[in-house]
Amino acid sequence: MIAVLQRTLKASVAVDDKIVGNINSGLVILLGIKKGDSKEDADYLAQKISRFRMFNDDKKKMNRSIIDIQASALVISQFTLCANTKKGRRPSFLNAESPELSKKLYEYFKVSLRQLGILVESGQFGSLMKVKLVNDGPVTFVLDSKE
Repeated sequence: MIAVLQRTLKASVAVDDKIVGNINSGLVILLGIKKGDSKEDADYLAQKISRFRMFNDDKKKMNRSIIDIQASALVISQFTLCANTKKGRRPSFLNAESPELSKKLYEYFKVSLRQLGILVESGQFGSLMKVKLVNDGPVTFVLDSKE
């Protein structure tokens, strides 16, 4: 499972020009689910993200987590994170989990974050989405449940 974390001042996601998720300060989390990923991977990433210190303290050092600052998360499913781009010019998505299993793990991941005390908004799984965000920093990290 791969998560791209983007620290944001505000963000929204729309489907068919209708906003389905909206947050102020916090994280945009792009989530890719690979074949073989499990609830344990989702729990691991939720725990890691909840305590990951990527927000500034009073001295402008990345010393605070999303929980410390009581911020929100906007979670967006993004199977393209699982692409294999090593050969040729066209990405292969053979490493991505099936849509049925991916949706279950995506929903489970959001529940895991909520159980840790994070307010979670989200996109709509399997839909074409328009994501808007103001990247704060910019600060972006990539986490992998297998690394």
